[in-house]
Amino acid sequence: MPPAENYQSRLSTFERDRTRVERRFRLVGNFRVLMLLLGIGIAGVAFGPGWISAWWLLAPIAVSIPLAILHDRVEQQRSRAARAVSWYERALARIAGKWIGAGNQGERFRDPRHVYADDLDLFGRGSLFELLSTARTAAGESTLARWLLAPGERAEVIARQQSVAELRERPALREDLALVGEDIRAAVDSDALAHWGSRPPVRFFRGARAIAFALSVLCVATLALWLAELLPLTPFFVVLLFEILYTMAVRDGVREIVAAMAAPGRDLRLMRALVERLEREPFSSPALDKLRRSFETHRVPASRAIRKLSGMMERIDSARLHMFFRITAAPLLWIPQFAMAVEAWRLDYGAHIGEWVAAIGEFEALGSLATFAYERPAAVFPDVAEEPDPVIDAVQMHHPLIAPAVSVPNDVKIGGELRLWIVSGSNMSGKSTLLRAAGLNAVLAWAGAPVTCARLRVSRLSIGASLRAVDSLADNRSRFYAEIERLRDIVNLARAGKPTLFLLDELLSGTNSHDRRIGAEALVRGLVERGAIGMVTTHDLALAAIAETLGPRAINVHFEDHIEGGEIRFDYRLHPGVVTRSNALDLMRAVGLDV
Repeated sequence: MPPAENYQSRLSTFERDRTRVERRFRLVGNFRVLMLLLGIGIAGVAFGPGWISAWWLLAPIAVSIPLAILHDRVEQQRSRAARAVSWYERALARIAGKWIGAGNQGERFRDPRHVYADDLDLFGRGSLFELLSTARTAAGESTLARWLLAPGERAEVIARQQSVAELRERPALREDLALVGEDIRAAVDSDALAHWGSRPPVRFFRGARAIAFALSVLCVATLALWLAELLPLTPFFVVLLFEILYTMAVRDGVREIVAAMAAPGRDLRLMRALVERLEREPFSSPALDKLRRSFETHRVPASRAIRKLSGMMERIDSARLHMFFRITAAPLLWIPQFAMAVEAWRLDYGAHIGEWVAAIGEFEALGSLATFAYERPAAVFPDVAEEPDPVIDAVQMHHPLIAPAVSVPNDVKIGGELRLWIVSGSNMSGKSTLLRAAGLNAVLAWAGAPVTCARLRVSRLSIGASLRAVDSLADNRSRFYAEIERLRDIVNLARAGKPTLFLLDELLSGTNSHDRRIGAEALVRGLVERGAIGMVTTHDLALAAIAETLGPRAINVHFEDHIEGGEIRFDYRLHPGVVTRSNALDLMRAVGLDV
């Protein structure tokens, strides 16, 4: 079934489920209200005129308890159905090209000084990250962002491709990962979790746990024996005195444990549902199977260990948050015993928490790439070339952020003897889009994702882009100065001997024609002579002459436009040679300027 049909079918199913569950939720809620009113009526009759026994109150109470449990379960079903409807609506929006502004834009990963992230629209509204990310935890988002910000090693990227290909064919698993759990969001702090797991141990005196258990047993025993009239009450008070002294001795350590466990405990509980789902899934890809096995700790599944921790933390919270239970829990040394149990758990499993979080993050990042692969059936896995010399050879290359139905493909082949394309063309003809398409497909390729090309062969490239230089009042920088700083960073990549792909839009447009011509030729020649490959766009036809000075290492290509019915039309197709006309005056007249 095509992705859109599959998504629409699942959306319709969950919409029906949501409607059905909503009716059931209201029905159960009405019954609960009815039982409440019935209980009030029985109480009024029993304790007022005394017409019936108060024991009749047990009937509505007995019915209300299972109704409350059922109501909670129906609420969980309602929440899951609502999440599913929202998830499939966003998925259909991505396929229809209406996803901009509806997803996670990854703003926290933006770095204006990164050598290509802002220029290629990696983060922000309408960005590659917004299109790709389906992660629900901060670890998943951070892993995906890291893959986009730097190329991976070839063996690792090939392993990711295998994993993405396997996950692409498992829409049911990806649905479960998207919907499992109640409210897993990026609030899960992976760094804080890993730090809590590896922090220094809280020390108690030798035998502290055994003494606490013994005192609680003695407390219960002496109280029971007094109630049975076998002992006086004095032994019970003596045990209470020793418990007070014990509590004072361990108070600081217990407080430290309880204070430190709150956020990690919540985050681990949120993650448990994801871990449980992944633990039971068999994988054929070596990388996915290795990730799944990272949840096996001391021959105990991570989900079971987390469930044990959750139980201990809930018991501590029950004593801290419920005043009446606190009175009973105090003589049992409830909080100290469970706090020390939590600390023992942390010492046993804490070193693995970082590994669990990293595995979840990698699963989510791979799932994001697999969802993209599923929703773009025409996308293919690239040939990530092993050769050290930079090359990008794309057939029918599309811009990944443009809907396939309206995207116009072009072929791009740079490498070997040919090192430079000089792309000329009029305004809005597609020059910057071509550069971004090449850069984004190279980013996708070395992140392990499929690319929006019919075929792509690309070596491991350090990308440097200057497409969006802006001035900064805060940094006291002009637009031209911001551009030359970025150009310096790109040149430094080539100077360091890294295989570099440079993408330069309207090179040195912030200076006069004379300086621009000399500076642009020197810059481009220097990059080419250092082994870099790339593309440079220009409106200034004088810069197109640079290709003549570089001989076979450079060529001119261009985009064209034409006037049709008084309007400017673009075909967004590359043509050989230099553009012969400009549309700047036509555009100025089109917006109402007198020129």
